[in-house]
Amino acid sequence: MEILHDKARIVQELVPGKQITLAHIIANPDEVLYQKLGLDTSIDYTSSAIGILTVSPAETAIICGDIAIKSSGAELGFVDRFSGSLIITGTVSSVEESLRAICAYCKEKLGYTVCEITKT
Repeated sequence: MEILHDKARIVQELVPGKQITLAHIIANPDEVLYQKLGLDTSIDYTSSAIGILTVSPAETAIICGDIAIKSSGAELGFVDRFSGSLIITGTVSSVEESLRAICAYCKEKLGYTVCEITKT
């Protein structure tokens, strides 16, 4: 960080790597979270979950979305091939299975560094 005439100038750089930096499950989220994220609100919240994934390079989010759909009954809530963000929804078990399948594929087949799957 550089300070010029009482103003801070912050330079941020993205260092590309092959990695999953966030893999998190939100079990039984409140309906308001679905609404704020623009996700389908016509589901049973008592057994639902939201899975959040951040990958680099960002285009990997497309591959992860494909794996998420094919590996369980989870559905895609959001995929961004520019930021590497992926949101999946479904039952707790289907979201967890999708994240496990994504992490395993990225680690074993693509040689990515993969973080631990966390859950709240």
